[in-house]
Amino acid sequence: MAKRVWKPGNMLYPLPVVLVSTADKEGHDNILTIAWTGTVCTDPPMLYISVKKERYSYHLLKESGEFVVNLASESLKKAVDWCGVRSGASYDKWKEMKLSRGEAKALTYAPVIRESPVNIECKVSEVKELGSHDMFLAKVMAVQAEDAYLDGHGRFDFSAVHPITYSHGAYFCLGKELGSFGWSVKKKKKKKRGRT
Repeated sequence: MAKRVWKPGNMLYPLPVVLVSTADKEGHDNILTIAWTGTVCTDPPMLYISVKKERYSYHLLKESGEFVVNLASESLKKAVDWCGVRSGASYDKWKEMKLSRGEAKALTYAPVIRESPVNIECKVSEVKELGSHDMFLAKVMAVQAEDAYLDGHGRFDFSAVHPITYSHGAYFCLGKELGSFGWSVKKKKKKKRGRT
């Protein structure tokens, strides 16, 4: 199979796309769309977001050291795109997208987006200046999850949320489950033979 060599670039797709809410200590808040985010550690629970210094929310993040990663469902697709191309310096994104501020349980400044099915409340532990973007490493302080998406065992049903991802300038809704963790090595149960 032939392959072509390209110049170095980010080809790690698809990515989760989320709405990040943040605020400064005076109560000025904003929502920004982030696709450069992910898990860093499970113990302690940590994640990161990468933000350009030119973004309106950058100084809010730096000042308060708080943000909320609000997972984006298919129902939030317009808000995801709109908040990614409009600046909080010119628009009240909450008002324009008809989104509601909710109270974070473990943060002082940053609000949660009530319409999001999952809100991950984070406190910045370190900012790494890397080049085009700075990485905000953060500890997860609390998670709020919508009761309506819990299954009969109290687990969150992500398939019911229809989370969206970002790939090469386009948004996609996650599709069918291909298998659960460990399915490829799971031993099949032997069928019991009945007596004849």
